Amino acid sequence: MDLVFGSFMVMLFAATSLLVEGAFLWWSGTHGGAAQRVNRRLNLMTGGVDAHSERISILKQRRFARGELGNSLLQRVGLLRRLDHLMVHAGLPWSVAQFLAWSAGLGVLGFTLALLWAGPPAPKYVVAIIFMCLPLAMVRRARRLRLHTIERQLPEAADFLARALRAGHSFTNVLAMVGSELPEPLAGEFRTANQEINYGVPLNEALQNMAERIPLADLRYLVIAVLIQRESGGNLAEILGSIAHIIRERLKLIAQVRVLSAEGRMSAWILGLLPFCVMFAMQLSNPKYISLLWTDPVGVKLLWYGAAMLVVGVLWLRRVIRIHV
Repeated sequence: MDLVFGSFMVMLFAATSLLVEGAFLWWSGTHGGAAQRVNRRLNLMTGGVDAHSERISILKQRRFARGELGNSLLQRVGLLRRLDHLMVHAGLPWSVAQFLAWSAGLGVLGFTLALLWAGPPAPKYVVAIIFMCLPLAMVRRARRLRLHTIERQLPEAADFLARALRAGHSFTNVLAMVGSELPEPLAGEFRTANQEINYGVPLNEALQNMAERIPLADLRYLVIAVLIQRESGGNLAEILGSIAHIIRERLKLIAQVRVLSAEGRMSAWILGLLPFCVMFAMQLSNPKYISLLWTDPVGVKLLWYGAAMLVVGVLWLRRVIRIHV
């Protein structure tokens, strides 16, 4: 009996040891440092996203959905391609299918809340449409903030490139240095370009891909200067230094324009939100008085006329205060 029990304990110990070792090998093979590095490179080439790089595809095509059928159907819609470019510019890890799912879900939520709200029909539909457009507004806001941040980082990047080239480094090594030294999100774009070159993409094409992912005129000037210098020769470090100076002066001018147009932007916000705030306050204080606007036919016409004039006024103010530099 003791021999059988001892043999059983030895076998149990061996099985437990093998189980623990197998679990450790599985974890290190799927979640370890080496596996994560391999997954990052595979994600980079297949359109995935990691924490430090943008999604690119070796076939020059991003996936719009996980399934093959959904991806092929969504790829045929031209408007969805523009939406995908918008999300690439925003640097968001969303696919087109996820964006459409969020929009549909919020749209259903908005229509449900509109049906439960005892109010005028027109504001109900407006609220539902606003809910449906929330993902698009988030993407556009993320794109604007990201491009604004990259635009602020471009002069420092151009100076860094110029100093590294004067020190004798090759342009490919300089791209890697920029990707590791500068802050995000610009460093991630240079790192992606360097990884594309390491995978065999020509330098000119890698820079053009970066310019497509970042639709900024200043970055296009920098890329064009590098491409022209590679074809015709010249002092690239001096050219990059001049571009950095031009970008800084342009940013100073943009800041001055924003200061001078701040009053107009504030007027546009106040005039655009004031009617809604007054209507909400009157709805809380005297609902019977304000309800004539959507219960009486004349009041409904006045609402439509007021909404049309409000839209025209906001668009006109936006055109006046929007100064392109």
